[in-house]
Amino acid sequence: MGLTRQYLRYEPAALFGLVASARAGVAFVALRGERGRYVAVPACEHVFVWDTRKGEKVLILKGLKQQVSCLCPSPDGLHLAVGYEDGAIRVFNLLSGESAITFNGHRAAVTALQYDHLGGRLVSGSKDTEVIVWDVINESGLYRLKGHKDVITQVLFLKEKNLLVTCSKDTLVKWWDLDTQHCFKTLVGHRAEVWGMALLSQEKRLITGSADSELRVWNLTYIQEVKDPDEPESKKSKGSSSPGAEEKTEEDETLELDEHPEERIVKCSKVGSIMREGRDRVVTLGTDRMGKFLACHGTDAILEVFSVLSEEEIQKKLEKKMKKARKKAKQNSEEEPERSVELSLQEEIQRVTSVKASSKIKSFDLILSPKGELKMVLLLQNNVIELYNLDLSAQVPQAVRVSRITIGGHRSDVRTLAFSSDNIAILSAAAESVKIWNRSTLQCIRTMECEYALCSLFVPGDRQVILGTKTGKLQLYDLASGSLIETLDAHDGAVWSIALSPDQHGFVTGGADKCVKFWEFELVKDESSVQKRLSMKHVRILQLDEDVLCVRYSPNQKLLAVSLLDCTVKVFYVDTLKFFLSLYGHKLPVLCMDICYDGTLIATGSADRNVKIWGLDFGDCHRSLFAHDDSVMYLQFVPKSHLFFTAGKDNKIKQWDADKFEHIQTLEGHHQEVWCLALSPNGDYVVSASHDKSLRLWERTREPLILEEEREMQREAEYEESVAKEEQPVVAGERQGETGLAGKKTIETIKAAERIMEAIELYREETAKLKEHNAICKAAGKEVPFPVNPILRAYGNITPSAYVLEVFKKVKSSELEEALLVLPFSYVPDLLRLFNEYIQQGSDVELLCRALLFLLKIHFGQITSNQMLVTVIENLKKTTISRVSEARDVLGFNMAGLQFLKREIEAKEEVTFFADATERFEEKKRKRKKKEKMVLAML
Repeated sequence: MGLTRQYLRYEPAALFGLVASARAGVAFVALRGERGRYVAVPACEHVFVWDTRKGEKVLILKGLKQQVSCLCPSPDGLHLAVGYEDGAIRVFNLLSGESAITFNGHRAAVTALQYDHLGGRLVSGSKDTEVIVWDVINESGLYRLKGHKDVITQVLFLKEKNLLVTCSKDTLVKWWDLDTQHCFKTLVGHRAEVWGMALLSQEKRLITGSADSELRVWNLTYIQEVKDPDEPESKKSKGSSSPGAEEKTEEDETLELDEHPEERIVKCSKVGSIMREGRDRVVTLGTDRMGKFLACHGTDAILEVFSVLSEEEIQKKLEKKMKKARKKAKQNSEEEPERSVELSLQEEIQRVTSVKASSKIKSFDLILSPKGELKMVLLLQNNVIELYNLDLSAQVPQAVRVSRITIGGHRSDVRTLAFSSDNIAILSAAAESVKIWNRSTLQCIRTMECEYALCSLFVPGDRQVILGTKTGKLQLYDLASGSLIETLDAHDGAVWSIALSPDQHGFVTGGADKCVKFWEFELVKDESSVQKRLSMKHVRILQLDEDVLCVRYSPNQKLLAVSLLDCTVKVFYVDTLKFFLSLYGHKLPVLCMDICYDGTLIATGSADRNVKIWGLDFGDCHRSLFAHDDSVMYLQFVPKSHLFFTAGKDNKIKQWDADKFEHIQTLEGHHQEVWCLALSPNGDYVVSASHDKSLRLWERTREPLILEEEREMQREAEYEESVAKEEQPVVAGERQGETGLAGKKTIETIKAAERIMEAIELYREETAKLKEHNAICKAAGKEVPFPVNPILRAYGNITPSAYVLEVFKKVKSSELEEALLVLPFSYVPDLLRLFNEYIQQGSDVELLCRALLFLLKIHFGQITSNQMLVTVIENLKKTTISRVSEARDVLGFNMAGLQFLKREIEAKEEVTFFADATERFEEKKRKRKKKEKMVLAML
């Protein structure tokens, strides 16, 4: 058997060129004890934390594969909840940058996240139309709320009541009672999608933003529950509401009410509307943490800021109005106005200013600084973060831009990449600028303005670069000075391709004007300086019948391959420009191609999704490969080999072997179309650019890649994906209504269940062996050594039952219910007996009780009908009640102790505070007396 060919694996090395992705929101985070300085933004699958003062990246919260879709900082400022496109939620610690908790429950992208005011619970809404409430402290899901029919756009906890408000693209706003986990009210006053909402005035007002220029304002009246059970229903409903709450007006939009009026918890009535300047839909609507300021924006570049008056300010305004009304009445010799003066909605919620950003706004966050300034951070569509300050003490508050983070990326998609000959510098060019990056530090070392660039190359020597633009110009830049040296009108249409000649004396360009032009480098005398400078001289032209899409030289510079719009590739002799070969077979135009280092093969990538490998001697097609699920955008051979890379619109980069016609590996990372890539001259690095605004660097490792193993790993990944997409297991006895289990079946929960099953099987085997061993010892009349299981020995010679507990404890808290749900019933009796043993010992009572109650819930019928388990359940009942009451007593004692310590510390601090104040007062007194004496002495 012959040796298999060895390949080396390319691994992702870095992500750069990205300031922020526009898919999720931006949020102020507290870091290093400062609020209002650091902002967290999504960056593809990661989260970047930027220092807005220095414009530096201070922290990267690394994700896995899926793109970030939602962000929410915790109230204590120590954690950040991040939602992903696959429905996962990870909670990161901002001090360490590590992810401690992962929640899996949603089947589609997370669209809304919100903590409650204590930070103990987290609620998430998703594209799968469901809302899930998570327990952050216990790291588990509480319940799933179903009711909406479209994407959830916003979720809000109410501080005072255990209520939740959710809005969706199905035009509904739903109110949920979290004590009973049901929807008790639905607002149907919107005619289009509800895109956002906010609670104001100590949660007595709700503002909703829809698809028009209106912000609808709703008054919230919390109805007290009547405690007297003997009171008649008619009295209950009257007594349960505030005066006048039962009167139905035209403005009351609560059309969908409960069957029992006494069960209503909140009354919601429309007060009016605030008109926005924007005519399109609301994209983001939000307030600062204190609820003093409200801001919103549409699909344009304007952020509208409103001020919300507090109760005291409203009272002052009313008194002023009343005073004016009395004065007016006196002047007109009328009677004093009996009816009270009311403030209009526009007076209570006043427009402060409008902030005009430099581009379309995708999201924002507000924070009120201790100095009284309102800080606003805007995440823009064009890879920019802007920070504005609003001085509220000014007569006419105007927003001032204090910082702008732009240096780390381009404003538009990068369309061309190039590596310098020493493998150190990377060139990236887009519609507005060309940037030079240091490969090792990933820092941008030069930024130069340019026209819309389509192709580029480093001039030999790496001191200058040439760009081909969409307008048909060639632009020559000097890297040392960062200046444009020369601009030439090269083509009448776009310059689609540029290729350096192998002798490095010139280059060739192909354009949309059906021409291939040959250029040479020359030194010309500069008028401004004595020294000569580099220039480009047009020497020859090759006229063709179709637009030129790509040009490539053969390594010996004898042949020139030209890709045309008629789906063919024509090969010409360079010296005479005579036609040599025509490569036809693609169904759509060839967008990219490359010739290998020895000039024997040419590979072409087309918009028909295929890559064809041809021989350059006779022009025969060696193999046609179905390469990507969309157009092949770029193709390049690895130097000194017959391996090549392709980039496609299907977000993937693939490596192929042109000799064996095999797919070697897929580089997955980009989340949108990959436009171009570049290989370093030594073949160790690949850099790629995508529509997701990111540049990615891939590095060749020393790790060998075996194709069979790759295929096996691919099959495993496909299997795991299919498992996650399977139907969720049905819980016996669970009502198929508004609520459900929070978790979902994943490959992790299946593996956890398998580990529990293996542990129970080992426990059974070892127990049986021990019985058999004891029987042998009894028969022999002497002690025979018992062989210890190697797994138990690895855990420190523990008992089989203790091993089951160890395995059980290692199951993630958020995956416990789902793991128990897929556990077959045959393992449950053993597990219940073991639970009884563990709880008697007093170990992990809380965890075991949670698992026990869940098992009883899902297997209630089978457990109660099994006579063998009656005694087990009876014993469990006794031990559980006694142990739980013990744990509760310990907890109560500890709480009382902590409260006592708190009071002691507070008392001490008060004494110290007053002692300090007395000392300071005495010191001031002494200084004043000393000053007076000095003044008297001088007099």
